[in-house]
Amino acid sequence: MPKIIFDFVDGAAGSEGGKQLNQTAIESIRLQPRVLVNIDESELGKNILGYDMGLPFGIAPMGMCNLTWPNADLMLADEAKHRRIPLCLSTASSTSMEDIFQRSGDMSWFQLYLNQSVEHSMQMVDRAQKAGYEVLILTVDVPKVARRIRDAKNGFEYPFKIGPKQFIDFATHPNWSIQTLLNGTPRFANFGTSKSPKDFSRKAGRSGADWSFLKQLRECWKGKLIIKGVLSAEDAIEIKNAGADAIYVSNHGARQLDSAPAAIDALPRIRHAVGKDFALIFDSGIRSGEGIVKALALGADFVMLGRPMLYAIGARGEAGLSTLFTNLSEEISLTLAQTGLRRVEDVDVNVLFQPPPELL
Repeated sequence: MPKIIFDFVDGAAGSEGGKQLNQTAIESIRLQPRVLVNIDESELGKNILGYDMGLPFGIAPMGMCNLTWPNADLMLADEAKHRRIPLCLSTASSTSMEDIFQRSGDMSWFQLYLNQSVEHSMQMVDRAQKAGYEVLILTVDVPKVARRIRDAKNGFEYPFKIGPKQFIDFATHPNWSIQTLLNGTPRFANFGTSKSPKDFSRKAGRSGADWSFLKQLRECWKGKLIIKGVLSAEDAIEIKNAGADAIYVSNHGARQLDSAPAAIDALPRIRHAVGKDFALIFDSGIRSGEGIVKALALGADFVMLGRPMLYAIGARGEAGLSTLFTNLSEEISLTLAQTGLRRVEDVDVNVLFQPPPELL
């Protein structure tokens, strides 16, 4: 990928210390090996919100995936259907919600930003319902879009403008540039097709996603409702009481607040607050099968991955994405074997060498 595209995917808010903290916090967690346990073939299936998934992890919502490689959205949709895992399609995707649903069916979940007016957002919700989506994810951790220094330095903005610096970057990555030109410049495919003609704005505030909007959304959305971007136990309790079906613990991959806590550190606190039976989903900083097992042990019912998917596509396209899924599945299976388990459904706090007090 050109540097400007890689930095868009790889970058985070501020000095990017929060991004490193996410990964360091996960890596610092120790698991408890067990021995002399008869381990046969691992079972990696996991149930979330009544759906039997083929793996304990899915694809986090990410905007403009087709910037990494043409048709990246469709590659993700195909893997989701093949592996039977959820693809969380972003409002800011570069393929329309209707086209993705036709590709991956009920493995498609739609992620909503309240980017413009409440009216426009409800039009998006109506479109999702008509397209067949059964699961809606409302992202609530972007009241204002953070300053991402790499994007500012590279001139990454929308509408995109090509100056000498960007031209040289693209010219020195001819394979990506030629394929992107042949397949058409990626665009925000879910905008300009609703009754409101406005386009997506990365800089637009999304603070309209408040408690009153959550109430309105819960009343009109008949399917499963997930609230994404939660790090506070107090907020989690209110969201649960407001009728959400699941909470998605995440710090947006540290792309919003550089000084936010590592999302993995917030996970056990939120699990303690909402109780053992309420559904929790997790992302931010997961880079391996061991990391997935750690998140499950700390209270997550399901895990999502974002950047690794785009790294894989940017490196080798469809083959790279397939290899990533294979490697992660093998890593999970090996981790289960080392901790004396055969089924991923059996992962709990006992897998941890030092369980947090909230989970004891």
